[in-house]
Amino acid sequence: MAGSRNVCLYLGEELGRYGFGDDHPFGEDRIHAFMDEMHRRDLDYQVRIYDSVAATEAQLLLFHTPAYVAKVKACSEAGEGMLDYGDTPAYKGVFEHASHVVGAVLDATRRIMAGEARRGFVPIAGLHHAMPDTAAGFCVFNDVGIAIKVLQQAYGLERIAYVDIDAHHGDGVFYPFESDPRVIFADIHEDGRYNFPNTGFPHEVGKGEAKGRKLNIPLLPLSGDQEFLMMWDKVEGFLREWRPQFVFMNCGADGLDGDPLAHLHYSQRAHQRAARGLCAIAEEFAEGRLLGVGGGGYDLRNVGRAWATVVNAFVEAPMHA
Repeated sequence: MAGSRNVCLYLGEELGRYGFGDDHPFGEDRIHAFMDEMHRRDLDYQVRIYDSVAATEAQLLLFHTPAYVAKVKACSEAGEGMLDYGDTPAYKGVFEHASHVVGAVLDATRRIMAGEARRGFVPIAGLHHAMPDTAAGFCVFNDVGIAIKVLQQAYGLERIAYVDIDAHHGDGVFYPFESDPRVIFADIHEDGRYNFPNTGFPHEVGKGEAKGRKLNIPLLPLSGDQEFLMMWDKVEGFLREWRPQFVFMNCGADGLDGDPLAHLHYSQRAHQRAARGLCAIAEEFAEGRLLGVGGGGYDLRNVGRAWATVVNAFVEAPMHA
């Protein structure tokens, strides 16, 4: 049975503050675009809503280096400086706001593992370019990277699936876990020859014991639903082969037609198909445990539509007893 009580959604003032100003592609208005669309579809009444909580420094250090965490803290207090090569500026409070992104994902993970929720969604999360020692591509702390560490260390999970349909390759999850056989990685994205971060090629299938447990599917610019859906079947087959115990979905909306930072032409059908497919896989292998994170998306209307479509699928898709 599908049921709204089984889907948790994270909002709140602190989570919404993660953003880099009105003149930056990643502004604070993305969460409002999402909530407007949720309200328009009457979805906000069909989920359980929680405020974010801040991650602790110890939790940040599960993935990030002490020197990098200290740098973010210092730049946040000063309210200036760059956290990477030029895409991700510091501002006063960025440390706290980024910690709330991580904290929301960790709290959702905890609730799902405890059986308090079956599926979850955190709109301002999925900061998949952040590396252990640096920010990148608007991403300060890697929320899912930290959550994967928690699932491995606190819960002993051996097969954690990370599925990414953001237009940009999830390099901050791929490379840190490239040799980890416990992370099953599948990513459909715009070809790295044409877009940031210029990674994620088909030959990148994992290293050592993890070889064959990573799947990178680059799509050529101008690809749309037809190309996505054709490759999506391959993703589902790959995931079923590895029988994940927990599934993360990066729901980046920047693959939709009209996004200013990518060159793909998806409609909401791509997100609907992916979300429904992952619900089925999570029910089959992972006791239903599925957590969606918003990822990128820089056309506000697309952001609202894509994320609300995912939440709608999470609410409506069948749940096993």
